[in-house]
Amino acid sequence: MFRFLEEKFVPVAAKVGNQRHLVAVRDGFITIMPLTIIGSLAVLFNGLPIKAYQKLMDSIWDHGTWTQWGGNMWNATFAIMSLLLAFTVSYHLAKSYGKDGLTAGVISFSSYITFGTFGEGGLSGLTTGTGGIFVALIIALLSSELFSRLSGNKRLLIKMPDGVPPAVTKSFAALLPSIITVGTFALVRTIISTSFDIPDIISSFYSVVQEPFMGLTNTWAAGLLLAFVPVFLWSFGIHGANIIDPFMQTINLPAIAENLKAINAGETAPYIINKPFFDAFVNMGGSGTTIALVIAIFLFARKNKQYSAVGKVGAAPALFNINEPLMFGLPIILNPILVIPFILTPMVNVTIAYFATKFGLVPAATIAAPWMMPPVINGWLTTQSWTGGVLSLVLIAISVCIYLPFIMMSSKAANDKLAAEKQATKPSQSVVMKKEEAEKVEV
Repeated sequence: MFRFLEEKFVPVAAKVGNQRHLVAVRDGFITIMPLTIIGSLAVLFNGLPIKAYQKLMDSIWDHGTWTQWGGNMWNATFAIMSLLLAFTVSYHLAKSYGKDGLTAGVISFSSYITFGTFGEGGLSGLTTGTGGIFVALIIALLSSELFSRLSGNKRLLIKMPDGVPPAVTKSFAALLPSIITVGTFALVRTIISTSFDIPDIISSFYSVVQEPFMGLTNTWAAGLLLAFVPVFLWSFGIHGANIIDPFMQTINLPAIAENLKAINAGETAPYIINKPFFDAFVNMGGSGTTIALVIAIFLFARKNKQYSAVGKVGAAPALFNINEPLMFGLPIILNPILVIPFILTPMVNVTIAYFATKFGLVPAATIAAPWMMPPVINGWLTTQSWTGGVLSLVLIAISVCIYLPFIMMSSKAANDKLAAEKQATKPSQSVVMKKEEAEKVEV
């Protein structure tokens, strides 16, 4: 089975993982990750559910003033996510073609604005915030493709005389491709608005496509699938998290925003499945909940020198959700014994965490904490509740129990193999006796 998957499946998965458009989407989201964390921390700053903290802040500063500070940070991050992604995704895609990423990003930003909805005071919140992410991604990819192809056409190149500053030369070289690109999207927007009587395209797209799509992914079955794919790919040495990240991110930011909106209105958070949920309850120690694997090694595989050494080296990184030392050191990759709990554990954790959240035992994850946040602490931060930390701790204990029998089997198999290798290299008794007799004759 491993040989078949390695020969037939892995090459296809590797191509998908390296597909330039998916990579551009992934890198576009990674570029704005610091702002995502800032916006989440601003929410935590404003709404930390500890009465003593709230009273302390109110005593230092007027409530409306210090919460406005956090609100301003939210407005500078989550409230402009679609605008940022229209630039960053296009930038990375154009760079992959060897084109001017900065110009492509600016043109994509402008192309997305042609689809924006303007109201009193400027663009609507749905256009700038997380509600427009899907449209922004589509336009960013199409705009960058069109601009990259046009900018390579010599007939559209406006040459400037020698002595003109390079920045001016570059701007004029991109002038005609820019006019055609932005003009094309403006024309498409005009045709859609007039012919189909859709004045607010982003709002309509959100209602018809994005919101139902997010609802489809907010199920236990979807959670199992999202837990399975990364670890399955990792089993063959492919970074599964990177492949699935573009999909995760498209549902992540809108889900967080909608959860916060519902909670602030005193309602139940509608979306359980999002990236903070996986970071807090599934990817503890890295893909496969490998923090539990480290604990299992320390408990029952200390006599195995290889496992003990790798466990010691991998313990500190695993505390910050980095598990490459374990993946390649034990190894987990292409290891028929350890691959089983590596795939099984995240699916068990998703199941328990999903239903614990659904039945109200734990609040929904609403804070995008840094992905390197240590387990348990991450559970508390993302849910803004001590119950989130307790659930993380319980899931780690269950994960250790899942890993234990397999780590014991794998350790025993490794010890038996080492003993067999030593026995094979050890000289036989007859050879030793003949060697001793030869030495006596020489004497």
